[in-house]
Amino acid sequence: MENWISLITDLGFPVAVTFYLLHRIEGKLNLLIESIHALPEKMK
Repeated sequence: MENWISLITDLGFPVAVTFYLLHRIEGKLNLLIESIHALPEKMK
């Protein structure tokens, strides 16, 4: 049990930061995808 607690304590912060960054990148990737889909229409 003590091993699990130390593992969660050691990995908790990096996991939280990773999820935060993935959440931010997801929004930017969605915007990029929408821009790429709209590009052919803008080039007409």
